[in-house]
Amino acid sequence: MRRRLVALPVTVVVGVLVAGPAAAQVPTTPVPPPRNPGAPPASAPAQVQPLGRAIGDAGTGLAVVRLLPNSAPTKSIIPGAADKLPRQSAVEVGFGLASAQANSEAYLAFERSIAQSSPGGIALQGASPQTPGALAQTAPPNNAQPRSGGVNPPSTPLNTLVKVGALNGRVQAQWSDTLGPCVDTIADSSTELASLSALNAIPTLPSTRDLTGVFDAPNLDPAADQSIIDGLKSLTGGLNTLGGVLGGAGSNTGSLLSLPNTMAARSVVKLVDIPGSKNKAVQSTSTLQVSSVKLLGGTPFEISVNVVSQPTLVVTSTGDKATSTVQYTAPVVDVVQGGKSLGRLDAANPRLDIPIGVPLPTGAALPGLEKLPVIGNLLANGQGVQDALGNGLKKLDLGVLRLSVAGLNQKTEESTQPFKGYQLGATARLLDLQVLPTDALGLPNLPSALAQVSLGEQVARAFAPAGGVVCGTGTAAPAAPPAATPQNRGPALAYTNAAYQSVPIFWAGTAMLLLGVVIVAALPRRPRTVSPRRAG
Repeated sequence: MRRRLVALPVTVVVGVLVAGPAAAQVPTTPVPPPRNPGAPPASAPAQVQPLGRAIGDAGTGLAVVRLLPNSAPTKSIIPGAADKLPRQSAVEVGFGLASAQANSEAYLAFERSIAQSSPGGIALQGASPQTPGALAQTAPPNNAQPRSGGVNPPSTPLNTLVKVGALNGRVQAQWSDTLGPCVDTIADSSTELASLSALNAIPTLPSTRDLTGVFDAPNLDPAADQSIIDGLKSLTGGLNTLGGVLGGAGSNTGSLLSLPNTMAARSVVKLVDIPGSKNKAVQSTSTLQVSSVKLLGGTPFEISVNVVSQPTLVVTSTGDKATSTVQYTAPVVDVVQGGKSLGRLDAANPRLDIPIGVPLPTGAALPGLEKLPVIGNLLANGQGVQDALGNGLKKLDLGVLRLSVAGLNQKTEESTQPFKGYQLGATARLLDLQVLPTDALGLPNLPSALAQVSLGEQVARAFAPAGGVVCGTGTAAPAAPPAATPQNRGPALAYTNAAYQSVPIFWAGTAMLLLGVVIVAALPRRPRTVSPRRAG
């Protein structure tokens, strides 16, 4: 069962790394304190110990859907910390998650190397239950061969948010009993996702088409408000389906975001050579492979997001600030609608807004087109928006589809715990798709973002001791006393100096007491005499 252990839900691991990639230690089982303050320390290992000390992790999520991002307060057991932490999303659903972890300081031996591939996970206001179907491998003992497997997720009530096809995973965790992390690759995890469709509806928007008495745009007069209400009534579906464009209403069905082709994620933690040194550096790598993404696929407004350059995040720690590096290959994305380019996203131009508008009743301008909204540069009949506006069409933008890439964040820190060295971490995303309301969408209590889909969330962190990771074997610790015979085997006692020095003292005292009892019982009893004075 140990090989199937999942130390933490992958969504929690990725979330922790995103929140603080330069934190001091990978989340593992904490060291239990002694029951009594004066009790001896924890057991000391008796076998030869490796000299290498290294901490690193990489996490990659193929797709994460967030509803009402930054709306839920973050809970903390530390008084006053909740007000200082960033706010959580109301709901987060992730699919195609891969993580690799290495931690020479882990209390439990089999947590020193962990590779996990998970079909998905869910978090409700920051709390994440563990999901079934995860593929995991831990070390030690070392695993010469990787594990692989697949899962075809069944239909669930969450299909309105995210629906995925078959997922395949591969994991391998390695660790040497004598050299510790000085192996070929410490942890390696990969996940492939066959297909994905996200947000067939937007649950944070109303499903009804009649918003009389609810709609009240702050910058419009009552006559303009009524014109928009009448325009919404004429649409095929409610705002939650973008007026009937998304699946679930009318003949025009589709998803806000879909992946027609395979998307792959890989996370690797290993040691690499340091030029001019016999020691090693800790390197964590997160890579993604995706060719294209469809927005509003299968609808008249379909938008192709073509990934020209694949993103790669590599974090390397040598233990020295001057030579430790964060290398990020930012993605290059072309956005095309109706055969025409809407723009190119890269590190220099990381954002593109696509308007979502509602046609206003104007009499006989373009009959029939008022049943669907206006998205991007196209009408439902394929005609360009600019030409339609010149022919008398009037529209009002109620929302925006915002695309953004190349959001690299990094943190660095010189640390002395659990060892002196240098740690650094970074996070990035391939593509963020946000549904944002405009000021003209006069609905009460709307958040700043209605929904968010993130493709290719990448996290990497590395922490090496000063001078690099030493590959070698230390001296042997004092051997433990021989175990008791099977016939008299009792409960195991922790290997500490004070504990094992008390064992011979206890048994010697017991033997002397028994010997004294035997001697007293074996001595002849002298007859009891009666004093003559008492007898008289």
